[in-house]
Amino acid sequence: MKVVSLVSQIFFLLITVLFLIYFLTAYDSAFEADQNCHSYLSSYDNPSGNYGCDHDTETHQWILYESNESKEPAKIIKKFRYKFL
Repeated sequence: MKVVSLVSQIFFLLITVLFLIYFLTAYDSAFEADQNCHSYLSSYDNPSGNYGCDHDTETHQWILYESNESKEPAKIIKKFRYKFL
C-alpha cells in the first residue's frame, strides 16, 4: 500500500511540475508573442524578404521562420508560445 501511495505522489508531483513549466514559460497573450516575434524579426537583415513571422492557431504560438527560394520547407528559427487558457 505504501508503494502505491508513493507512486501516486510522484505522479502528482510530476504533473504539477509539468503544469507549472508550461504556464510559467509561455507569453501571457498572443499579442505579446506577436510583438516579440516581430522584435526578433527586426534584428535580422532581411533584404530579400526571406524571414517572417506567422501565427499557428493550432499550437498557439507565433513562429519566426526563414524561407528559401526553392521548394524546400521553411526553417523555423524560434517559436513564441503563448498561454491559451
